[in-house]
Amino acid sequence: MGKKSRLNKAPKKKRVPFVERPYEGLTAEVELVAMKEILPAATASATTAPEYGSREITLVTLLPNMAAAVRREDGELLVAVQTVTGSGDASRDLAALIIDALELEPGEAIQSAELAEPGPRLSDVLVDQPLDLVLYEDFAYWVSDEEKDRDDVRQAIEQTRDNVAPTVAIDAIRGAYWVRMTNEFVRWIRTEDQDRVLDGLARLQTARSEGFDKDARFVGAFRACGLLIPVWQLAPGTEADELSAPMATFEDEFAAAIAATEPLTPEERRARSGIVSRQVTLR
Repeated sequence: MGKKSRLNKAPKKKRVPFVERPYEGLTAEVELVAMKEILPAATASATTAPEYGSREITLVTLLPNMAAAVRREDGELLVAVQTVTGSGDASRDLAALIIDALELEPGEAIQSAELAEPGPRLSDVLVDQPLDLVLYEDFAYWVSDEEKDRDDVRQAIEQTRDNVAPTVAIDAIRGAYWVRMTNEFVRWIRTEDQDRVLDGLARLQTARSEGFDKDARFVGAFRACGLLIPVWQLAPGTEADELSAPMATFEDEFAAAIAATEPLTPEERRARSGIVSRQVTLR
């Protein structure tokens, strides 16, 4: 290798080890997975650890023009969860973005996050506490309260509704979200081991369980951030507020099916194979 080639060779960046379940161990694991993978428009307030100034920040799903972070003129810092560059560890990626974003001055933004190298993860950068998600029917959180009074801003926000599938959290059922697209669906983030959840779903399907609604139909599952997210298609026109009571009743049956340790029967194994074939992995 010539001298010129050696001088021009940039040092390789250190790779972040892959973490299948990046938010495991965090109190807000379910909410972080929801924000990253299945919620179109949502925000949550968080606090940085004392080592990072104990500062209040706002986590959001998306920002205008797919920006990674922005500090408003009033000082509020917005950090987008869905636009973080993927190093293989979503926790490290978001932590690196937050650390960089803390340096922003009012009016400044980070348009795209750099690929993270090994370093602090969310458990190091944020106080470990529950996240209280606020879901929106548009991207109104993009602008300040003062800006919302302007006619042009109000019209622009109205137009963003076309890009947001109506989504509602089911009361008292953590990780369950109703969404209206061409039909109505429920997506339910489960924190149990993925294989155990698959076994439980297979047991319920084989037992011909009606689940939380006799008109609801289990249609498959997502894999996201190391968790399984079963999906049910609902009867046309079903609203979110109709689901809290029946899902609360079904939750015990679902949890028992997941916790069961008996080997699957041949019929249950066939049902499980069918469920696996319909899985979709999100990132």
